[in-house]
Amino acid sequence: MASGSNGRYILLISVHGLIRSHELELGRDADTGGQTKYVVDLARALGERDDVDRVDLVTRRLVDSSVSDDYAQPLESLSGKADIVRIDAGPEEYIPKEQLWDHLDSLTDNLVNWLNEQPRMPDLVHSHYADAGYVGVRLSNLLGIPLIHTGHSLGRDKRKRLLARGLSSEEIERTYNMARRIEAEEELLANADLVITSTHNEIEEQYGLYNYYDPAHMTVIPPGTDLKQFHPPDDDERITFASQVERFLEDPKKPMILALSRPDERKNILTLIEAYGESQSLQKSANLLIVAGTRDDIRDLESGAQNVLTNILLLIDAYDLYGKVAIPKTHRADEVPEIYRLVAAGHGIFINPALTEPFGLTLLEAAASGLPLVATENGGPVDIIANCKNGELVDPLDIDDITTALLKLLRDRDAWNLASRNGISGVRKHYSWQAHAETYMEKTRDLPGRYKPIPSERPTPRVRYRDRAIFTDLDQNLVGNPNALKRFLQVMKDNRKCVTFGIATGRRIDTALAVMKKQGIPRPDVLISSLGTRIHYGSSLTEDDDWTRHIDHNWNSKQVRKTLDELPGLELQSKKEQTPFKISYYIDPEKAPSVEEIIASIRQKELTANVLSSFGQFLDIVPSRASKGQALRYVAQRLDIPLEQILVAGGSGADEDMMRGNTMGVVVGNRHHEELSQLIDQERIYFAGQPHAYGILEAIEHYDFFDACRVTND
Repeated sequence: MASGSNGRYILLISVHGLIRSHELELGRDADTGGQTKYVVDLARALGERDDVDRVDLVTRRLVDSSVSDDYAQPLESLSGKADIVRIDAGPEEYIPKEQLWDHLDSLTDNLVNWLNEQPRMPDLVHSHYADAGYVGVRLSNLLGIPLIHTGHSLGRDKRKRLLARGLSSEEIERTYNMARRIEAEEELLANADLVITSTHNEIEEQYGLYNYYDPAHMTVIPPGTDLKQFHPPDDDERITFASQVERFLEDPKKPMILALSRPDERKNILTLIEAYGESQSLQKSANLLIVAGTRDDIRDLESGAQNVLTNILLLIDAYDLYGKVAIPKTHRADEVPEIYRLVAAGHGIFINPALTEPFGLTLLEAAASGLPLVATENGGPVDIIANCKNGELVDPLDIDDITTALLKLLRDRDAWNLASRNGISGVRKHYSWQAHAETYMEKTRDLPGRYKPIPSERPTPRVRYRDRAIFTDLDQNLVGNPNALKRFLQVMKDNRKCVTFGIATGRRIDTALAVMKKQGIPRPDVLISSLGTRIHYGSSLTEDDDWTRHIDHNWNSKQVRKTLDELPGLELQSKKEQTPFKISYYIDPEKAPSVEEIIASIRQKELTANVLSSFGQFLDIVPSRASKGQALRYVAQRLDIPLEQILVAGGSGADEDMMRGNTMGVVVGNRHHEELSQLIDQERIYFAGQPHAYGILEAIEHYDFFDACRVTND
């Protein structure tokens, strides 16, 4: 897409689900719900503005015979200035969002590669849901671009409700990968410049559960509704979908109670059927229409949807509701507006009985179509019904409450007419996409930070161009076996014309140099020290001042030190191990809080930092933009070495983010306990049988690292 220079370039990221420009498969599964429609509509609305030059909606590319070929296209147009960009990450097939976590670093690296090919970098990064937030934090930190985030739903709130339903912590973790999700959400709250929510309830009731809770960095911008698509029925309109409903009903002229959602237990459709089945008054007053996704055969669905639909049919049978309940098997996305109008034409009601509803786009669509609402009192419907005055809030677990609210609107035509009119006008006033985009641009206009290009010139003294590199830790890898070190250094010398040699260590530069001198290790081409907070080049150790300025973002070492000095079991290391960008402690596991509790203490003070634990006895705190992995990626960009051609060797937990993603990783055989054991299933990480530098040599052979080496003459 051609880009001008006056308007903003906004990068939206929404990793999971099935996202395309047409016929969204809403309700196909738990990952393809309101969020996918939200991000597509948002991209289009922003792309229509004169002050926006370009919008890219980034998602994962899928090459899978079980889904449409549309999802395999790398680029798809949404409108004149908005595109869907699909980036490779992990397996080609479509997988649930809970299985995506190990592939997000690769998606980030591939996205950076794609951005480097574009005529300009984005002005804003806007992530949607926790998985995209994980990517957004890393992208924002590397490029220095402001980060906006929309959660859509939150892990702590979900875990609380799952526990209330009787699931054990172990079941929740096994099914939902909840610990990683919540950690990603905590991290992005600490790093995001702005969090956009749909309701005030979301800020208070859901984000309030997090350690880094700062309402000052949050704003409510309700999503919009396509008023061209969703509108009241015309008097003489013929609605073709009626035939799919009427075949279920004995008296199709009665008003209908419409529930429209994916077949998810959290949507609470079963309680609605119980309320309807228990009330003869409801059955006399209205039919029940349940539109719960699309299915060919219930037995082919994933287990959650299969259980919900099976139980729906069992309840219909138990209450003998045949002739009173319609549950069509299929509907197209373009038929959804027709369904709303069909129900509105018969003076029916839309109900959302979900256990909790972060916002409720279907509520807006139904209201714009002229339908009064009955909705859960938990979440977004509170704001919608308060703004539009078009329905009733109910306790989703109280059958009597649901029945009373439905009968109130079904029996009182004046109340129905007032709610219908209020909904139509209220959505137009409060919930159009044009209004959303206008507020969005106002709220994001003055966010701090702007992309500053990574210097393109070679560092001085000049680091020669090599098409590949090896980066290794010092203590776990090079030090510990003199024979292995001697052999490794000889291999590096033999291949010096085609490989850049880098060391990434947690040590300060002076102590690192002392160890290297004692061990006979020559100065590397690149020395990353103090856990990624300093970068030096060449034998003369020229420091990268741009990196130093880059990582100073939101760093408050005095407040971090003050917070941690109050905790037991932490002893500050000697002055020689401290730097302006690294605070180092010894940690006594018997007395100190867990690392998770230490991180929580920092975030509760609204401080932003990376906390790194290694060897079971060291604790280091560095700026959020600093780590071995982030420093490595900065250097790779500056030296123009593809991450795919960098071999990274590590042995402790501080090395983990250096090895995730597109680099070739090796964990040496003498790794410290199990700090890196979670990487065992990563495709591009090799666990060597040999210890120390022998493990690196083993990986060089495993990857056939020097076989494709391209020697240059510079």
